[in-house]
Amino acid sequence: MDDKKMIAICQLGGEFKTNRDGSLSYSGGDAHAIDIDDQMTFDDFKKEVAEMFSCGINTMSIKYFLPGNKKTLITISNDKDLKRMITFHGDSLTTDVYIMMETPDVSNMPASRSSRTTLSEAVPPIDPPLDVMDNIVSDTNQPNFSLGAPLDVNDGTNNVVAHIDDVQIVLPEISPSLSLIHSNEEKHVKAAQQWQNAITGVGQRFNGVNEFREALRKYALANQFAFRYKKNDSHRVTVKCKTEGCPWRIHASRLTTTQLICIKKMNPTHTCDGGALTGGNQATRSWVASIIKEKLKAFPNYKPKDIVHDIKQEYGVQLNYFQAWRGKEVAREQLQGSYKEAYKQLPYYCERIMEANPGSLATFTTKEDSSFHRLFISFHASVYGFLQGCRPLLFLDSIPLKSKYQGTLLAATAADGDDAVFPVAFSVVDAETADNWYWFLQQLKSALSSTCPLTFVADRRKGLKESISEIFKDSYHSYCLRYLTDQLIRDLKGQFSHEVKRLMIEDLYTAASAPRPEGFQRCIESIKSISLEAYNWIIESEPQNWANAFFQGSRYNHLTSNFGELFYSWASDAHDLPITQMVDAIREKIVELVYTRRAESGQWLTRLTPSMEEKLEKESLKVRSLQVMLTSGNTFEVRGESIEVVDMDRWDCSCKDWQLTGLPCSHAIAVISCTGRSPYDYCARYFTTESYRLTYSESINPLPDVDRPHQKDSSQVVVTVTPPPTRRPPGRPTKKKSGSYEIIKRQLQCSRCKGLGHNKSTCKEIL
Repeated sequence: MDDKKMIAICQLGGEFKTNRDGSLSYSGGDAHAIDIDDQMTFDDFKKEVAEMFSCGINTMSIKYFLPGNKKTLITISNDKDLKRMITFHGDSLTTDVYIMMETPDVSNMPASRSSRTTLSEAVPPIDPPLDVMDNIVSDTNQPNFSLGAPLDVNDGTNNVVAHIDDVQIVLPEISPSLSLIHSNEEKHVKAAQQWQNAITGVGQRFNGVNEFREALRKYALANQFAFRYKKNDSHRVTVKCKTEGCPWRIHASRLTTTQLICIKKMNPTHTCDGGALTGGNQATRSWVASIIKEKLKAFPNYKPKDIVHDIKQEYGVQLNYFQAWRGKEVAREQLQGSYKEAYKQLPYYCERIMEANPGSLATFTTKEDSSFHRLFISFHASVYGFLQGCRPLLFLDSIPLKSKYQGTLLAATAADGDDAVFPVAFSVVDAETADNWYWFLQQLKSALSSTCPLTFVADRRKGLKESISEIFKDSYHSYCLRYLTDQLIRDLKGQFSHEVKRLMIEDLYTAASAPRPEGFQRCIESIKSISLEAYNWIIESEPQNWANAFFQGSRYNHLTSNFGELFYSWASDAHDLPITQMVDAIREKIVELVYTRRAESGQWLTRLTPSMEEKLEKESLKVRSLQVMLTSGNTFEVRGESIEVVDMDRWDCSCKDWQLTGLPCSHAIAVISCTGRSPYDYCARYFTTESYRLTYSESINPLPDVDRPHQKDSSQVVVTVTPPPTRRPPGRPTKKKSGSYEIIKRQLQCSRCKGLGHNKSTCKEIL
């Protein structure tokens, strides 16, 4: 196959701007063209870019847009990412690539663990005092040189060597005392020097009282003194120096008929020593937010303890932990938007989803006091993909949200033809309750609009058992084995060691996986030998809803409901965002997932998806040792390690693997080969490449003007949604555990064929 070639238009030095529809546009900077193909390595690409722009190879970040999506930048970090970009743009002759340079940490101050830059890097550089520069260059006997020339410091000396036009000039030793960052005090002055003229004197005007207060705080920090308010209200502010007897004083008040605040009186003289302002009593959260906002934007995980450290180092102001935390909350709200405003935008946001994506369902409910109750989202592309290409199998699970107002994310996910997670619908609710699950399933039923029986893998508690049977009649409910084992361990009254509990759980998983009743019975008898109480609990736990030997639905060997962990990780990554932004972040992830898998499947040449092709091939290798005997009609007897009966008309084998997986077992493949047919004709249609492509054939359209309230008719009723009354409790949020014990059975791995489920002594693989 011919190599794919294209021209990468590499751009550096410009800036991105956000358009009204949320898309990004790039302007300015330099651009160069580089020929690339799918044989080029990522390292070679970086070297060529670094050579072309004369920049450092270790400080660059390379990004690109997916075709048709100008909202999300994709990062290239390895060879696979580079090849994927070329595949995505396979129909184009060119592609735009954006080079972003990361600023290295040049600070000589102790670095905090979560921070790579200091706060002072966010403020404009301050020119050194003229007298310092005069001292350095005042000796006229020294040769003249350009201050922009590169300087190298010789090891072991303080002499500076300047290289200008291949002429080496040695300058006299510069005293360390002339350094602008020689001491902490000078560092504090440097960082705050930009605010020395925040207050200029009588007649200075401000847009409002808050702007005046902010300027006053910065002025006090820059001039190293503390103040206290004498009068402080919405139209006048009077302030004096905190030191008793010091005459410094300022008074500002509102100009008549305006909102402007003007300084009317000011005594700028200080008779106090001033001293270093080390207390944080005047460092309000709004001031802290203004200082850290840019850094928080670059480093979202900027910790309060690092904020305390950096502000002390940069400004000499000692904050406590809660001042830093509150300042971070204010800064985050300024960057991300208000949590309260996001709830108000929910009606408009749901309208935009359904207008931009016809066939989608986006709805919400509030409580009697108008506080948020629950939100349901299901995109048409997800519903269409599930109904057309996925197995009639849904996994229901939840994840707690750690946002300001907490809540829980409920989700329904499916398995695509390659056994990867496919999001179908999700909901944000105030709490995980039986009532909220019932409402979620009602909306899901409405979105799917299908009468086809479904199989659900979900917990049996929280009202799910009753809700599923009532709303989805004639469907099947498989109890999630993870929740089942958790409940078993909690209900056991006997004192068992961790190892004994683990063995019982392994036996329970083996019992659930056993295809025949006799295998199931053997496993629970093993549990009975350990604990009669556990045995009785299992018998009463309705095995017909979780054991392969008795379950009537088709769950394709999926025993637990935490199948959609990828989807839940998206919610975890976005949980700190306001609700509309969190939902939109999840939407963007789904958009990227659909586009990526659609592009990848376009390259497949096999009839089945890759993972299913591999499974079918493994079963085919076992056929050589089997003997087929015709009994009657389309019923065959297959002899090997055991004797199995295969019914070709019913797609049934007595080993039960064909029914459990949807793929022909080795016994069925042996029969199919003898009759001259193809095994592909006896695979479930959901595993074909064609069905996989149908799953990802529809796209999710972008949402225009998400942040702009819709102008409603005066006759329409405006729904106001307020935040729920729940608030994040103090302390570290708890993490959702996947189980108290090792509930996933440890499978044997053969050292001969590397297969699972057996060891070397029982290996039957033909190598």
